[in-house]
Amino acid sequence: MKIIKSNYEIITKINREEILKTIEIVGRTCYKSEDKITEDSASKFVKMLIKNGHEAMIEHFSISIRFINDRGVSHEEVRHRIASFGQESTRYCNYSKDKFGNEITYIDINDGIKLDQKMRNMPVEQINLIINEWLSACEDAERHYFKMLELGATPQIARSVLNNSTKTEIVITMNLREWRHFFRLRCANAAHPQFRELSIPLLNEFKILLPEFFEDIVVGK
Repeated sequence: MKIIKSNYEIITKINREEILKTIEIVGRTCYKSEDKITEDSASKFVKMLIKNGHEAMIEHFSISIRFINDRGVSHEEVRHRIASFGQESTRYCNYSKDKFGNEITYIDINDGIKLDQKMRNMPVEQINLIINEWLSACEDAERHYFKMLELGATPQIARSVLNNSTKTEIVITMNLREWRHFFRLRCANAAHPQFRELSIPLLNEFKILLPEFFEDIVVGK
């Protein structure tokens, strides 16, 4: 059994100036104001679009992110409607093979607990007891999974004993408008803590890379 932290990778090459210029050309087509395009007009124009709620224009650029998280979080990720997904398949991945280290990989719950509104202030001793129960459950799931494979079950049948902490990789592609919607939902206090564990640092990185598109989104505490 292996335990890792959730993570993400921005796959799309981000060129802020080119993205801004593209969105400006698209947006100014509506107003037929292309004659007002200057070397430094794109940033101001995009901010105006977002401030006025004209976010349809920013649908003209998409970004792909590879997330490494647990399968429970992935069930929420795929609920985003305007998106494309490519996810690691437990039907075809046989975790008893060498390429998977002959073990099940799980996503650590410790950082999620720190973001959980009801659990983060629990006594350390109580949290440790909860984590020990989780570790035991993960060990049992791995043992039963490999035993089922040994008895002749296919990976798509054996996966039925794997729990929601099982690591998965999923690539999500969404346009800039949907990423804004994504962050509003997934950085909020009510979002799942292990989802916030990914969405908050990703939003902070987007605010640095593409401030015009994301600087106005506020993160809950």
